[in-house]
Amino acid sequence: MRGRMASIGAEETLLCEGWNLVLTEPDACANPHDLPMSAQVIAAEVPGTVAAALEKIGLFDRENPQPLDTKDAWYVCRLFDAQPGEVILRFEGLATLCHVFLNGQEILFSESMFTMHEVPVTLSGGDELAMCFRALAPRLAEGGPRARWRPQMITPQGLKNVRTTLLGRMPGWCPEIHAVGPWRPITVVRRDVVSIDNVSVRTVLEPDGTGRLSVSLHTDVDSPELSLRCGEIVQPFEKVGDKLYSAILRLKDVEVWWPHTHGTPRLYDYSILVDGVEHRVGQTGFRRIELVRGADGNDFALQVNGEPIFCRGAVWTTADIVRLPGRRADYEPFLRLAAEAGFNMVRIGGTMAYETPEFFELCDELGLLVWQDFMFANFDYPKNDKTFTAHVHAEVEEFLHGVQGSPSLAVLCGGSEIYQQAAMLGLPGEFWTGPITEEIIPAIAGRMRPDVPYVPNSPSGGAMPFSPNAGVTHYYGVGAYMRPLADARRANVRFAAESLAFAQVPQQKTLHRHLDVSPVHSPLWKARVPRDRGASWDFEDVRDFYLRELYDLDPGRLRFENRELYLDISRAVTGEVLEETFAEWRRTGSSCNGALVWTLQDLLPGPGWGVIDSTGEPKPVWYAMRRAFRPVQVLVTDEGTNGLDVHVINETAHSLHLDLEIVCFKNGKQHVVSGGRILTLAPRAKERFASTDLFGAFFDTTYAFRFGPPSHDIVVARLRLPDGGAVVADAFHFPLGRSKAFHDAEIRISLQREESVWFAELATDRLAQSVHFSLDGFRPDDDWFHLAPGAPKRVRLHRLTDRDDDDVPSGEITSLGGLRSFAF
Repeated sequence: MRGRMASIGAEETLLCEGWNLVLTEPDACANPHDLPMSAQVIAAEVPGTVAAALEKIGLFDRENPQPLDTKDAWYVCRLFDAQPGEVILRFEGLATLCHVFLNGQEILFSESMFTMHEVPVTLSGGDELAMCFRALAPRLAEGGPRARWRPQMITPQGLKNVRTTLLGRMPGWCPEIHAVGPWRPITVVRRDVVSIDNVSVRTVLEPDGTGRLSVSLHTDVDSPELSLRCGEIVQPFEKVGDKLYSAILRLKDVEVWWPHTHGTPRLYDYSILVDGVEHRVGQTGFRRIELVRGADGNDFALQVNGEPIFCRGAVWTTADIVRLPGRRADYEPFLRLAAEAGFNMVRIGGTMAYETPEFFELCDELGLLVWQDFMFANFDYPKNDKTFTAHVHAEVEEFLHGVQGSPSLAVLCGGSEIYQQAAMLGLPGEFWTGPITEEIIPAIAGRMRPDVPYVPNSPSGGAMPFSPNAGVTHYYGVGAYMRPLADARRANVRFAAESLAFAQVPQQKTLHRHLDVSPVHSPLWKARVPRDRGASWDFEDVRDFYLRELYDLDPGRLRFENRELYLDISRAVTGEVLEETFAEWRRTGSSCNGALVWTLQDLLPGPGWGVIDSTGEPKPVWYAMRRAFRPVQVLVTDEGTNGLDVHVINETAHSLHLDLEIVCFKNGKQHVVSGGRILTLAPRAKERFASTDLFGAFFDTTYAFRFGPPSHDIVVARLRLPDGGAVVADAFHFPLGRSKAFHDAEIRISLQREESVWFAELATDRLAQSVHFSLDGFRPDDDWFHLAPGAPKRVRLHRLTDRDDDDVPSGEITSLGGLRSFAF
């Protein structure tokens, strides 16, 4: 149920079509009758934005956007299909300063992009509905209350006084595309004789495993026969006040909702019966989420249904920077790829925008936890402005009402980098906090979603808000600050709500289609590389630092001598950094309880932060995440003179019988030493093994002692199904570095079809690094992976939606260090 009304027994009609858009100079027209007859009229869609309407007719280029906050934007529509009578006009989101007129009379003024409005009106037939979105630039130029600090990354500073998204307002981070227009639906609501509204839902998982579903509602019907149904249980409502009714339904031994990495995200349909007629309300799930701070109060760990969860995933941006859409079809491709890659959490940061309940419904289904920031970031927000405070109350209550039954909502956070911004400018601790994040939001959250932990700000919790060894951090030690990979352990990270930002190079086919320019030095390429405003470096420099560190190659020289190899190693290196870093964070004995990568998707095609490009194509690093996030996993960590440790993880609820093996190869192919163990992995268990224990004798696996020439250049650990079965997970260690393990491998590939599904089976005579599929019409479920002798790899090839079932995959295989490609 959405919004304040959330009615049952009401007829709702979306006002999607028939809208005309007219742009005028600021304040040129006081009402719609003042619009000049000569003005250009543009067809527009609702929900939608001015940018989307202009882009559709070729008057707006998202790659070279012009300002959209310097004009007034008028939307006008004739309600020819709306029958006369009393109705409610529901406006679910107006960006941002908006006057609404019905038949020339102003019926609403909205000052917040994040607030819904319901306006009772009487239609007479053929009514004219008009909206004027006033130019925001003049308002942003106003001073407002004096701030104690000014963030550099967001401009202009007047944004602190206006409730609108920061997307499009962060130079170097995202294209400067301004959110203007009716970005959320407009609906005509007619209440029936039997009408129920203000439906409130709460679920609780009780200690004995009983699921408790509580529903309260309001109805104008006298003496209604009301019942709540969930599963096979029906519970009558009781009258608890004037026209107020409540029901509490209990399900014994309920099947609980889990993040999909740890179990099944079980959902239950629930409905309300009104005088014997059933009205479906939605779905919900039963789970218990707890925030564990540890004995010293510095920890930050989530437990779901009593089990510790290592949270991993990425930070959501938007499904489309121009349209700012909110439909299931827009969210689904990105969220399904997130789940497929083993994410169990996405974060919506405070610099973005609230997503619709359909986003959370998908996360409920897919078993993805959601960390939700409220839309406050970096600024010193007004403290004594009653109008501003009222907007805060409204947006928080309306957001929480829309997601009140969602089990995926896991963390509520007051905002992003407010504390950090003040602290980094040298202000004392009493300046960091404020009533919005410390008082207003937690009070509302505690009342409406007491089952969800609240965090006042991200990051926060340590001696400095950004200290990684306490509470929540935004960790860029490995990443922007170009620390060695060992810093991932040295920093003693507890929970990283952001981490590991790089300029991620897309697949070559994306560049061919959308950014076919000379990489790195072309101004068009450089414009797509993220950077911190005012910094003398960008995130391509960060990636190049790790290219040098991991491959012992000069990125500048490599670009000059072999541009294609430079791009391929750039595609591989960020995945290598990610896999090693998450191996540190997931290993036995790690202090880390979760980390989210910055960001999930790009806003434009190119080398942005996203692990999925803006076209929906996974980047090479996405495949590395899929390997790093496996619920059943093997990891290796270099412990120096203590040797190489092998860690195995089972996050599932079942015992697993697996074979663990470790093999060292010389020249990528010659077997030097090996060992292993037959394992029974308990549910939710981790185990650690010294490699020497697996070998049964000393062997300088990490080449730490250097008693002579190196005996091997690669170590491979594998988890297999019993009796030589398929490989479940593998991990690689390069004691001499990756460039010393480049080999011209001969890769054998065969295609197999099982019913309508294609598989590629690969084998190699020696180590092949970062094996890559180049093919059209199919997407492999793994790519840019290492392949070692002794274990063929089977890769599913997912047919893309525009391909015929009879199409046979074709393409080629390449590897880093290889001099040949292999066609199939």
